[in-house]
Amino acid sequence: MNAASTLTARLLAERPRPRGIAGRRYAHWLAVGTVCLGAFLGQLTASVTALVYPALQHRFDAGFAAVEWVALAYLLVLVALLAPIGRLSDLVGRKTVYLGGFAVFGLASLGAGFAGGLGTLVACRAVQAVGGAMMQANSVALVARGVPGHAMRRALGVQAAAQGLGLALGPSLGGLLVAHASWRWVFWINVPVAVVGIVAGWFLLPRTRPEAAPALPRPRPGAAAGPAAVGSRVGPAVGPAGGPVVGPEPDGGRFDLAGLLLLGGSTTALLLALSAASGLPLPAWAVAALLAAAALCALALVRQERRATRPILAPGLVNTPGVRPGLAVALIGYLLLFCPLVLGPVLLAEAGLPTARSGLVITVLPAAFAVAATVGGGLLPRGWSDVARCRCGAALAGAGLLGCALLPALGAPAVLLAGPLLVLGGGLGLLLPANNALVMRAIPAECSAVGGGMVNMARSLGTALGTALPVLGVHLAGPAVGGRAVLLALAAVAGLAVLLSRPVRRR
Repeated sequence: MNAASTLTARLLAERPRPRGIAGRRYAHWLAVGTVCLGAFLGQLTASVTALVYPALQHRFDAGFAAVEWVALAYLLVLVALLAPIGRLSDLVGRKTVYLGGFAVFGLASLGAGFAGGLGTLVACRAVQAVGGAMMQANSVALVARGVPGHAMRRALGVQAAAQGLGLALGPSLGGLLVAHASWRWVFWINVPVAVVGIVAGWFLLPRTRPEAAPALPRPRPGAAAGPAAVGSRVGPAVGPAGGPVVGPEPDGGRFDLAGLLLLGGSTTALLLALSAASGLPLPAWAVAALLAAAALCALALVRQERRATRPILAPGLVNTPGVRPGLAVALIGYLLLFCPLVLGPVLLAEAGLPTARSGLVITVLPAAFAVAATVGGGLLPRGWSDVARCRCGAALAGAGLLGCALLPALGAPAVLLAGPLLVLGGGLGLLLPANNALVMRAIPAECSAVGGGMVNMARSLGTALGTALPVLGVHLAGPAVGGRAVLLALAAVAGLAVLLSRPVRRR
């Protein structure tokens, strides 16, 4: 082994927790707290950027369609990297990759704050997403690794609460920073959290790989799969018929890189087409060309996933009763959540509300979502099924969106928008947990990891569309008329979620 390999192995080697910490009865809760830092940081980043768009437009003299790529670049990279980083983490060690995620995220946040141009800022956000994927791909696995079975449900609930807290604090914190400091602090605020995460993770997270395990194993051709190779699989592979692949995979378990590139190409082309239609300075023919490219990539993706031995989308699993509508509802739910987060500050600024107060009003939406997702289910009748909870949540979300659309038309004060946002957030907090339970119940246990990854992709795509569609509406018809049209369309989409939420009929 040469000097470079030795240095790499030492850098990637995971350090165990100090004995004084590992031996404590509450050591697993310290590990959960460290994971919660990453969960909080990821959701804070998702919701805080909406309040910085107007400041970025003014600073860089750019349109709304260009500025939205500060968020879209992050989301696209995150969707593309979650699956491959999950597999890499099994080889290198989840603790190592998780701590590396904090480092990448913090450095990219520092660079984003110093960005002198919009292109540099978007590039820093893309790098930031690499760190976000390194954390997000490992958070649940680290909780599962460090927590006893009897405390698992509670630990995951604490992690979800940390995500909700980050999501809820984002708009108000972003509004205050933009109003009283600078838009740059929206990104710099991540740096101290990342530093604390690195230090805490180094001492509090358990080791996820044996000390003697090589950093990057390279199995010899024809050799039997050892423990590292078996452990590298995030979940059982799914064959063309939707069932688990039994025995060795024909291609040796290679990652579906072609499928990943086609998925990234189709989503990027679609979002670029929406941005071009929203005023991004591209040639007139760009919208049609990008839509055609998105369609071609999507068709090629379907064909690739039917042939792949380890597909990232698993067509057979999608055809399982209850999975396809559940994934659609997951996408719709995050579309309904993030669209008002992007559109709300524009509407409130149009009404003359200062940025700091706009942030406080918008905070009502993610705060209600976080509270309802955590404790809202206990307020409903015990006999209600998950389907009934989904329908109730989607109906409330639709009512909240209608309120958001109609209140400004009636001349009501802008701060009263907090009322329908409260209803919207509460409805989504009931809808999404119940829908997740329905989806994961419909997925065979041996395919749960693949199914969980597909739910994450649906959520990320919903978030991306929720960022792009408000910009299109505002560009085509102005903040007042265009914003109202978008909200009314979202209310109709919430009605679609009611119809999609139905009991699973087994074949």
